[in-house]
Amino acid sequence: MVDVSTGDRRPAAGPRRALGALCVTTIVSYGVLYYAFPVLAQGIAEDTGWSRTAVTAAFSAGNLLGAVAGVPVGRILGRRGPRPVMTAGSVLAVVALAGVAEAPSYGWFLAAWLIAGIAMAGVFYPPAFAALTGWYGPHRVRALTTLTLAAGFASTIFAPLTAALAGRLDWREVYLILAAILAAITIPAHAWALSPPWHPDQHARPSHDQGDHATNQHSDRRVVASREFLLLVAALTFSAFALYAVVVNLVPLLTGRGLSTTLAAWAIGLGGVGQVAGRLCYRPLAARLTVRGRTAAVIGAGGLATLILGTLPGPGFALVALAALVGAIRGMFTLVEATIVADLWGTAHFARLNGIFNAPLTAATALAPSIGAALAAAMGSYPLLFVTLAAAGGLGAALAIAAITRPHPAVSVENRPDGAATEGHTAAA
Repeated sequence: MVDVSTGDRRPAAGPRRALGALCVTTIVSYGVLYYAFPVLAQGIAEDTGWSRTAVTAAFSAGNLLGAVAGVPVGRILGRRGPRPVMTAGSVLAVVALAGVAEAPSYGWFLAAWLIAGIAMAGVFYPPAFAALTGWYGPHRVRALTTLTLAAGFASTIFAPLTAALAGRLDWREVYLILAAILAAITIPAHAWALSPPWHPDQHARPSHDQGDHATNQHSDRRVVASREFLLLVAALTFSAFALYAVVVNLVPLLTGRGLSTTLAAWAIGLGGVGQVAGRLCYRPLAARLTVRGRTAAVIGAGGLATLILGTLPGPGFALVALAALVGAIRGMFTLVEATIVADLWGTAHFARLNGIFNAPLTAATALAPSIGAALAAAMGSYPLLFVTLAAAGGLGAALAIAAITRPHPAVSVENRPDGAATEGHTAAA
């Protein structure tokens, strides 16, 4: 969006205000709905008598439902815009967390997390990515990088905050406080700041007759059924599963190597700092590599770092440094996920296509905690689990290389001096 009154090619004040708000609300949403749980999970199990596996399964089920809900949420956002979708998501998230805190039985606990999962589809990265892609257009990489840089601090802020609260209160009281924080920050921010004009997904192909609408739908189906789309979905899904299973299973791996629980927890926190560093490196990477090149490079680097982390016996500082490196790769992966649909198929129907593209990735992220722990138990070894996760990353890199057979320009539109072309091609062209 360009300020036509001044001729300024920078995004106007409305999108800039929305970006600032999304930086804050994404930190809070991920911090409260995702990163608080690993800190509280053991306390929940001990207080309720439910097994750690059952407690984690409820959390994973909510995240999985959020992945499924992401598809219709993307369609609604494409038609109605980010403001109503993300505001409603915030309200629903507060209600769900209150339900988690007050759950009298495991059934209620599970139901509350399922509702929370639907809310996640409205407040996590995918709707924020769709909003910024729609408002920023050719400047989207800069905006998306800013958002993910800020959101990288969600674990760094909320994991210690949750631990501090849990040291003084029980887990139910902690979740009520976190729900209040979520309500006080995200509901008004989404309702007030996400106000720039929104053009429905069809805006890039203006049409009012049924024939053109059917053509647009057919074009979307052709993209979703294409070899390139399916292989890239598979590639990023394998990588997402591996990278997020590493996060959840990092503490037992490191404590098994002789590190204290406190130092292992710091390794997770440094992984959050690593995410920010990785995202700072993404724009130079995007300017120098093709879509296929940077996608395969990021996924392959994640697999290699995971392999080293799983096989290196020590010393402790090297393991912590590797954990931070994996965090940096995870940070770059988030930006690959955020930009790849628009880079290859344009922004015309981004909200819909991105919702479909992200659904299996979100599902893999949701299932990573449960499946990773189950695999470690079955194998009887966390190092062997990490080797298996590294193999999944290697497979993802191979799929990414196989996916894109057409040439793509190496420089994204916002880095081109003339701004004349977008990176990649749209499938309908």
